Amino acid sequence: MGVGSRRRRGRVVVAAVAAVASVVAGVLAAGPAAAANLLTNPGLETGTTAGWTCDSGAAVSTPVHSGSYALASTASGAKNGRCAQTVSVLPNTKYTVSAWVRGNPVYLGITGGGSTWTAAANYTQLSLSFTSTATQTSAELYVHGWYGAGTFNVDDLVLDGPGGGGDNPGGGAPSAPGNPTVGAVTGNSIALSWGAATGTVTGYKVYEGSALKATVTGTSATVSGLQACTTHGFAVTAYNDKGESARSQEASGTTTGCPDTGLPKHALIGYLHASFANGSGYIKMADVPDSWDIINLSFGEPTSVTSGDIRFTQCPVAECPSVESEADFIAAIRAKQAKGKKVLISIGGQNGQVQLTSTAARDKFVSSVSAIIDKYGLDGLDVDFEGHSLYLNAGDKDFRNPTTPVVVNLIAALKTLKAKYGAKFVLTMAPETFFVQVGYQFYGGTSAGDNRTGSYLPVIHALRDALTVLHVQDYNSGSVTGLDNQWHSMGNADFHIAMTDMLKAGFPVANTGFTFPGLRDDQLGFGVPAAVSAGGGHTAPAAVQQALTCLVKGQSCGSYTLRGGTSPNLRGLMTWSINWDRYYNWEFQNAHRPFLNSLP
Repeated sequence: MGVGSRRRRGRVVVAAVAAVASVVAGVLAAGPAAAANLLTNPGLETGTTAGWTCDSGAAVSTPVHSGSYALASTASGAKNGRCAQTVSVLPNTKYTVSAWVRGNPVYLGITGGGSTWTAAANYTQLSLSFTSTATQTSAELYVHGWYGAGTFNVDDLVLDGPGGGGDNPGGGAPSAPGNPTVGAVTGNSIALSWGAATGTVTGYKVYEGSALKATVTGTSATVSGLQACTTHGFAVTAYNDKGESARSQEASGTTTGCPDTGLPKHALIGYLHASFANGSGYIKMADVPDSWDIINLSFGEPTSVTSGDIRFTQCPVAECPSVESEADFIAAIRAKQAKGKKVLISIGGQNGQVQLTSTAARDKFVSSVSAIIDKYGLDGLDVDFEGHSLYLNAGDKDFRNPTTPVVVNLIAALKTLKAKYGAKFVLTMAPETFFVQVGYQFYGGTSAGDNRTGSYLPVIHALRDALTVLHVQDYNSGSVTGLDNQWHSMGNADFHIAMTDMLKAGFPVANTGFTFPGLRDDQLGFGVPAAVSAGGGHTAPAAVQQALTCLVKGQSCGSYTLRGGTSPNLRGLMTWSINWDRYYNWEFQNAHRPFLNSLP
């Protein structure tokens, strides 16, 4: 998280993520098998995109693979140029899919099924097969490019196999409806509205993940029966007697009724070197100024990487001659809490690699962390997993339903701790950008680049309704692509604005077809080093305050446009560390505590 002498923390893990390698599909017989093709307008020979639902796209006369037209679509901004078509299929039946593509790269797949891709300067054929499930009556074929990679071409698409829907083998389902927007929100309901689909429409279905939440005949619905202070993502389809359309993009909303955690509207959050010393020196708990609203005790660490057995001890006298007694330490914690401050145990750090590879490790994590919280009477837990603590196994592509044990077991452990200690339990997380925002470019479970990229996303998503603050480390980071598809580099206001806006707005997770829903603004902060010696990416106070002004008020944003809108309830600032701030005469605290107090 920062630098010091013995406990140097954080590392630059995102300088440039490895480029994906080209995969070329085997060459099959040329030309579409038109007689068995279930797709409408498979070669764009109508001269339009009729039958297709596209982010962007048009029929062009050059370059084509065969015939007079082909699809040209452009991956730019937050869109990957996706085009899709839904057709009727028979249950328990094998189908083959193919398309001729050119571009860098182009993907072909079946939603919920397999996918393949290539990067080719000239038309190259992609193909795959899938078998429908026992109850499946429709399938969605899609093609798309890569975010920001420009224009690609597709021609002569085929979905080959027996058609469902009786005498309508070509499908006949309506187009996808317009993307939904969130309207009125209460403690147990979220209202939605969307644009009408084209074609014959019987009605619309509203989904949350795979769960059908509502079926209506109009273009609005209110989903009720929700829990207070929970975030939900909804997509909409249109349907008729021939089938169901592709899904719209998701819209996320949060019900009201969030509990009061006792934190100020805009909080100052810092890490206290409680178990070790470094060049910044030791600070007794009683000497921590009252400017700090959340104090993260650094660190609880495991007895071994996979044990799940977390231990915390105060800094030894040999290393910290001025360390207070345990009784004085606990008494000082109580005094802070009496003033409304929150004291948490932070687990991990650079040296504290925690891999919960088994259920035994998961259970030991819960019992050992509980023992620390109970012994010192703490308010909660900060998850500061770095290095190789989290990763995604190949094929673990859906952050909403992860399968990798280290991720699944951590989620279960954190949910257990939250349930044990109740609504007042403070849960914070301090991942590096590599594990969160870089998931927009690369996601570890897709086997593109490092398998750790984006691996915090399933944890954040699963705990989003229990999460108090997510304060990503906006330091010790390489450049990261934002929602404007521009590279942003640390050390200035622009970086903090772009990185925080991604978490407020949400973003498509690379090459998965899934979108990470944005978080509430009261759950968001960002982390910066307290001083130039504390970590790479130190940002001058004026630039930090420029970023806060942009995020909270929508002012002084420079050239960046907020995709997630303003965040008037932005929780605040985190820093590594309180010790380094004292070493530099409290520059961070003295600059930012009054500024946070001045925000509306």
